[in-house]
Amino acid sequence: MTSIAELTEDRTVEGVYAVGRKERRRTKNGAPYLALELVDASGRIEARVWDDVELLDGRFAEGDAIRVLGRVERFSGKLQVQVRAVEVAPDTDPVDLTPSMRRDPDELDGFLEFLVSEIVHPGLAGLVAGVLTDDAVRSAFRSLPAAGADGHHGYAGGLLEHTVGVATLCRETAQLHPRLRNDLLLAAALLHDVGRTVELGRGPAFRQTEEGRLLGHVHLGLRLIEASAASLPT
Repeated sequence: MTSIAELTEDRTVEGVYAVGRKERRRTKNGAPYLALELVDASGRIEARVWDDVELLDGRFAEGDAIRVLGRVERFSGKLQVQVRAVEVAPDTDPVDLTPSMRRDPDELDGFLEFLVSEIVHPGLAGLVAGVLTDDAVRSAFRSLPAAGADGHHGYAGGLLEHTVGVATLCRETAQLHPRLRNDLLLAAALLHDVGRTVELGRGPAFRQTEEGRLLGHVHLGLRLIEASAASLPT
C-alpha cells in the first residue's frame, strides 16, 4: 500500500484512500470522466477516471473508502492519479483516512479547558462553559477542520487547534493591553468558530450540512450561544 505522501511521478500506485470529492464532468469533446480527490492520513491528491466511467462510477460514492489501482502522472505542474481500477474497501472507515493535526489532541483539549477557566466574569464563564462542555461540540472540535478541507487548518482537529491558538493570542494581547476587557475578548475567541461544529459534516469531505449551506457558521454559532445563555440565571 502506498500513502499519498509517498507518491511520485511515473509510478504505479495501489492503495486504499477515502474519496474527499467526486464530480462527474465532460471533456471538451463531450466524453464523461470522473474528477476525484483522494485522501489519506498523509494528504490529498487529485485523481481522474477516464476509461470505463459508467462502470466505475456506480461502484463508489463520495465519502467512501476505496481500493485504487492506477498510475501517477504530472498535469499542470501537479501530481495526479490516473485511476485504472477501483472498488469499495468495506472494512476501512473513511474517517480513519482523514488527515489530522500532528499535535496531541488531549493536550490541546486540556489547554482549552484551562482557557475557559481563565474567564472570571460569572455570566461569561457560564456561557462559554455551557457551550464548550457539550459532548457533541467537544467531539466536533476534535474531528473537524477550522474552515473546511480547503481552508486553513483543513484537517481533523483543526478546529480545536485553531480555536486554542486564537484564544491564546487574545489572552496574551489582553495582558499587554490592560484596557482591553480580558474576559470578553477571551470568551469571543473561544466561541468565534463554534458554529463550524454544526456547519460541517464528517471527514474526509467535510462538506457543509444543509443547515451550514443555508445559514453559515456565524449564525449557527449564535444559535448555540443563545441556547447556552438561555440556561443562565437572570
